[in-house]
Amino acid sequence: MRVCLLTDKPGHPLLAAASALWAERGTVVAYDPDAAPGSEVPLADVYLLKAHTPRALALAARLEERGAVVINSAAATARCQDRTEMAERARAAGLPFAATRTLDRLGPLAAAGEPPAPLVVKSRRSRRGDLVARADTAADLRRLAAAWPDEPVVVQEFTPNPGWDHKLWAIGGQLFAAVRRSELSPDGRSAPTTVPLHQLPPRWPELVHRIGDLFALDIYGVDLLDTGDGSPVIVDINAFPGVRGQQGAPEALVGLVGRRGE
Repeated sequence: MRVCLLTDKPGHPLLAAASALWAERGTVVAYDPDAAPGSEVPLADVYLLKAHTPRALALAARLEERGAVVINSAAATARCQDRTEMAERARAAGLPFAATRTLDRLGPLAAAGEPPAPLVVKSRRSRRGDLVARADTAADLRRLAAAWPDEPVVVQEFTPNPGWDHKLWAIGGQLFAAVRRSELSPDGRSAPTTVPLHQLPPRWPELVHRIGDLFALDIYGVDLLDTGDGSPVIVDINAFPGVRGQQGAPEALVGLVGRRGE
């Protein structure tokens, strides 16, 4: 089997470990859609869409039109890049996604005075280096508006929580979980700590599987907050996240690619 990694970081730990396993039974090549636009794309049985840039999504869509197997699909990946569409789709399906509103820019909200409750402000389009910040006051909003004057954003009310994000990942239906200190906490983000699946609240695995079905994702991550008594709020869904440090994740990826490439 020939596997092509669509990414600018083929040395990412998950991809590198999976590539070592693939090398025993086939060929692995990497192609960066943004580094060599217009160059010939390697032929492969399966393409892994790890890059999420507009050029990468466009390439993946063209490959699919020619009948290629792409994981995740361009359409599924794009749905997770638009946080407005993400929230609307999840809430329409009855999933406990944080209430989300969309603004063309932050200026009017910043000029409206003190927010009635702490807010979480994010870039509408999920990407590297995007805006994710907590704003408790009008002064916070003004600072963000000055730094990101033309950025389309989504705004959510801050969900009170113990300060830890639950990171749940799925690879071909196999789940992995970890917790880490939230990037919005006063102490900042911490490294993730693996959590055994049996320690999760009982309905969380089912919720993660529902998300995968709803968004047509094979590899994805879900950020959850525990609001008390195991009641979750979904705050983000990511197509093809890093899944770092999870025992069995490279093997799960290899198994998924093998099944899809048959």
